Amino acid sequence: MTRSPIVPVAPGRGRSRLRPLGLDEVRITGGFWGRRQQVNAEATLHHCRDWMERVGWIGNFRTAVHGRIDRDRRGREFADSDVYKLLEAMAWETGRRADSALDAAIAELTDAIAPAQEPDGYLNTAYGRPGQPPRYSDLEWGHELYCYGHLIQAGVAQSRARGEGELTKTARRAADHVCATFGTDGIERVCGHPEIETALVELARLTGEQRYLDQAALFVARRGHGTLADIEFGRAYYQDDLPVREAKVLRGHAVRALYLAAGAVDVAMETGDEELLAAVVRQWETTVARRTYLTGGMGSHHRDESFGEDFVLPPDRAYSETCAGVASVMLCWRLLLATGEPRFADLAERTLFNVIAASPSEDGRAFFYTNTLHRRGRGTESRTDTDSPRADSGLRAPWFAVSCCPTNVARTLAQLSGYLATADEHGLQLHQYADAEIATTLDDGRVIGLRVRTDYPAGGAVTVRVTRSPDHGPWTLALRVPAWTAGATAWLTDPDGVRRPAASGSVEVTRAFRAGDQVRLELPLAPRWIRADPRIDAVRGTLAVQRGPLVYCAESTDLPGGRDVDAVRVDPRAQPRERLDRGRGGYRPATVLVAGELTGTDDRNEQRDASWPYEPHSHPPRRTTAADRTEIVLVPYHSWGNRGPSTMRVWLPTADPDSTTPTGRQSCTNLEESTDRTAV
Repeated sequence: MTRSPIVPVAPGRGRSRLRPLGLDEVRITGGFWGRRQQVNAEATLHHCRDWMERVGWIGNFRTAVHGRIDRDRRGREFADSDVYKLLEAMAWETGRRADSALDAAIAELTDAIAPAQEPDGYLNTAYGRPGQPPRYSDLEWGHELYCYGHLIQAGVAQSRARGEGELTKTARRAADHVCATFGTDGIERVCGHPEIETALVELARLTGEQRYLDQAALFVARRGHGTLADIEFGRAYYQDDLPVREAKVLRGHAVRALYLAAGAVDVAMETGDEELLAAVVRQWETTVARRTYLTGGMGSHHRDESFGEDFVLPPDRAYSETCAGVASVMLCWRLLLATGEPRFADLAERTLFNVIAASPSEDGRAFFYTNTLHRRGRGTESRTDTDSPRADSGLRAPWFAVSCCPTNVARTLAQLSGYLATADEHGLQLHQYADAEIATTLDDGRVIGLRVRTDYPAGGAVTVRVTRSPDHGPWTLALRVPAWTAGATAWLTDPDGVRRPAASGSVEVTRAFRAGDQVRLELPLAPRWIRADPRIDAVRGTLAVQRGPLVYCAESTDLPGGRDVDAVRVDPRAQPRERLDRGRGGYRPATVLVAGELTGTDDRNEQRDASWPYEPHSHPPRRTTAADRTEIVLVPYHSWGNRGPSTMRVWLPTADPDSTTPTGRQSCTNLEESTDRTAV
């Protein structure tokens, strides 16, 4: 097995439009994401391991070896998977920077896990031993194949980052067991929670073993044929209602749907199945247009953690699970590699800044499980001595009885530099912006080096300096111009000092670059009002504010007199303005100020609150006067909840309900140019 690039996704040669650059080729050096990677490495990884030791999930493997698992096992049936995700995060972190302590931690965890594996490769602490349910007796809810998926991904990460180790060998034995048990002559069913599909494809890419790809393709083909039992949520809950090729939109449990779509794209890329790829692209397009929140979050149902129907996107009931955000980024990245289309990087950016970045606290030791867009109650501080029930986004909690999200965030941040840039036969492409050092070799053997400097998203300038370039022949540097720039003007300055406007999508500079050449992209970051498609009933009469990729919110912490955010009414006729704050380590996203009023201060309103909440409407609404107006502070959505209990809302009612169309308002995203106007 040859050493592979240190990348989360490694399509076979010629299988995708773009070649991803690895953690050994792209290094984030600072800024917004640099700080988060540092906190992840120094705090979150240790925090996750400490909690999994405390609640017994790591101990389950030792208990299984000692024959006490039937009475001493702790955690949910899928608890094994979180240990594997932690291992994957640690492995990617060792690929990002050499760390002997992390190498030792991976070895120690693997030493606990590997002895629990059965001789035939089966490995699970919830099934298969005396006193436990039999193997694969509950494919609907048991998560056995799901757990294998995360084990395999951890093994792939170790092999790519540090070379094949015991963790990789353990993962391969499990994968061989899966192929033997669920192959063409085996159990003709699927797992209730997709995940193993993309893991098997990545293992096939790592090893060159066709059987892993064949098994992944078989799982994708079996999905949607009713092999799983019907349940109260219906078979759509785990995407077993329609074959992947026939589905028109992502539906059911949001994380399951997105993981399955990612696996289907992987299979399509490796097999050249254009029909399967087109089916997933169609589902993505419809889902983004009708079932996605402004933040990029997906999933509006708490009861079954699922997508709602088209345009059912209530902000105060947004589930928008953090894991769904992770899965959405995974899917977007694969679609970007497969097609080269920047729209997929646009949604990835939106989701990274407003879902992934929102989940962990500033110290990396507490997390949102769900990501509501409107918090009515202030919530209470989470206990630090015990795990919490599944959170309702009152405040971040240090750990949950179901803690899939903290480990998912950890592995995403550890591998994030692998999502920044790609290459092809023409040159190099930048998709996400962060301070970074980039060095790679083009397909023709030419060595390219770049230094990226930016304080994005606080500032809109991105400077790319060529540090190494071949002495002969031109190559192309492409930079994504985000969709949110539509209606404003982005500017590109080339090495000759020529400045030209850059339309949303992608802008290219082709030339025989020399070391020292510089390209500068200027993105317009002024805050702007955003309105929703009128078919989203839940937010009619409201507006939101977005500045660059960041969605903003009102938080009660910033309101006078102890008011809650439901007192806020904004004036859409006055444009939002920004107030820069460069404190706290030299970086702080702009605070946005909007004109509006605060209601609920007189007896009439208090009396109305205590009686019937509906009344006849017989006169035009009262219009805001200059005397009523005040300035209301908005902060980046990803930062809310870090200053103690508070209420919060993204979509803000207008002081004049008939005036929800700001003058000169432009489309916030080029996706609105499609037939179905986007929900975001």
